[in-house]
Amino acid sequence: MNAPPDLDLHWMRRALELARRGIGVTSPNPAVGCVILDRAGQVVGEGWHEYDLLDHAEIVALREATAHAGDRVHGGTAYVTLEPCNITGRTPPCTDALIKSGLGRVVAATIDPNPAVAGHGLDALRAAGIEVAVGPCQAEARRLNEGFARWIQHQRPFVLMKVAMTLDARIAPPPAQQTPHAPYWITNELARAAVQPLRWAADATMVGVDTVLADDPWMTDRSGLRRRRPLLRIVLDSALRMPLDCKLISTAQKDPQNDVVIFTVSHDESRIRELESHGVRVEVLPADAGRVPLEKVLDKLGEEGVLTLLTETGTRLNTAFLAAGLVDRLHLFISPQIMGSDAVPAFKGLPSFVHTTEVEVERYGDDLGLSSLLLDPWPPAQNS
Repeated sequence: MNAPPDLDLHWMRRALELARRGIGVTSPNPAVGCVILDRAGQVVGEGWHEYDLLDHAEIVALREATAHAGDRVHGGTAYVTLEPCNITGRTPPCTDALIKSGLGRVVAATIDPNPAVAGHGLDALRAAGIEVAVGPCQAEARRLNEGFARWIQHQRPFVLMKVAMTLDARIAPPPAQQTPHAPYWITNELARAAVQPLRWAADATMVGVDTVLADDPWMTDRSGLRRRRPLLRIVLDSALRMPLDCKLISTAQKDPQNDVVIFTVSHDESRIRELESHGVRVEVLPADAGRVPLEKVLDKLGEEGVLTLLTETGTRLNTAFLAAGLVDRLHLFISPQIMGSDAVPAFKGLPSFVHTTEVEVERYGDDLGLSSLLLDPWPPAQNS
């Protein structure tokens, strides 16, 4: 019953198109798509997951397939971008529904990184006599759910570090040439627009208080695309120096949740109450050499179901995150200009070499975008 490899790739690419419709609305679940063919090879059902609608992609596609094709589903094939689950969570196991449908073959792009599922869902299908294949479009499927893979195994968000810099790795002019509370744009409008999809796909974005004082950023998701949860806007502020008239505080939302959060090591209760009265949530953590402890911040965000954290920080925090080995993916936007040694560096004093892999390159006019994987959150790849 094996299908030609090109055919498997074709239908898995369609399943990935469906899965991408779940970006912004599936977290803290993975984005998953499914295509079902009848035994004659015709598409009879498609589906993708949306968290608030509960049903997983396979269930949505099976419902459509059964309504349109009836018993022609028997002996058909399901293409799904992530291994079907075999455990009961908010919904029953998808493997049970696939088995009951009478499908003859299931093709998964990749195994599930959830240790409770990994491989077991496919084993359940094989035990029921269903032919199983794994691997078509595996890299693309894993790229789509890097955040879920990191969080479900380690209870921490996937850290995506974004840096806009010059060819000589500078992120701002020399301090004497800067205008307070006004950002200096390193990259062009096309490159800056490309940041918005990164925010849309993230659950949270982060800056340090120095960036707030220097640039007064909004840190909002201006993609115009649908999302299930507000983008969590995080500031690391050891001494609670956040100005009350900054854009982050003036746009802070209380409902349905506080979307501006300050992590600090300060116990200044009057200042904390003042910030909270403006709709800001303040989280006090134990100090690490006088600084906000980055690992404890990630632990706290993981507890809150943050799958992907986009950092848009300055020199000190860029360096600290990289030096601590906490960055999973590095996304550089590079402008073809040179500022010189007096300008503000993107990184300073890194204690060791940072190795990147799987570099992806895009052009934004004269600017470049380089996305590189530093830490792969996925278990070893499987093909069968």
